[in-house]
Amino acid sequence: MADDEELFRQEMAGVKPLKQQPKIALKKNDTPKTVLKARRAAAQNEVAGDSNPLSDNEIALLDPYYFIEYKRPGVQNGVYRKLKQGKYQQEARLDLHGMTVAEARREVFDFIQQSYHYGLRTLIIIHGKGHSNKAAQAKLKSYVNSWLPELPEVQAFCSAQPQHGGVGAAYVLLAKSEKKKQENRDRITKGRSD
Repeated sequence: MADDEELFRQEMAGVKPLKQQPKIALKKNDTPKTVLKARRAAAQNEVAGDSNPLSDNEIALLDPYYFIEYKRPGVQNGVYRKLKQGKYQQEARLDLHGMTVAEARREVFDFIQQSYHYGLRTLIIIHGKGHSNKAAQAKLKSYVNSWLPELPEVQAFCSAQPQHGGVGAAYVLLAKSEKKKQENRDRITKGRSD
């Protein structure tokens, strides 16, 4: 053992220790303001990243042949009756066949937002009856029935007439966009001033 220590000392005879750089103490407020602003903006964007309020949590599933319907207070009975009878032309259509709940959630939200933005009023969403589901329950239909009342743009919805998909589809009535409301005001005001 003594021979090993002596041998080690002989080998290390000309070695000098490395010089270490002095450690730098960072101050708490040493971060540039631009970096702090960028961090804050990124954090705010992360929080506000998903503006979709629709939930894909588990819900009670509906029977495939259940007739879905919903009407907000203030929607005229005649308007709702015409919607149920399929008398309004569908201005846009969304087919959810083959989608997962997460995909359908995203598509339904985007579809309603875009339709409202473009001033569309009557839509149809084809959700299916869930016949491919072995549990004999209409999963997407159940979620659509749960999601649509959560969106303030949706004024009413109901299962479609047989020629448009029956209980495998839903007619949707959207509120008038601000742009359409202003066009109506302008038209009415113009008619009165002539």
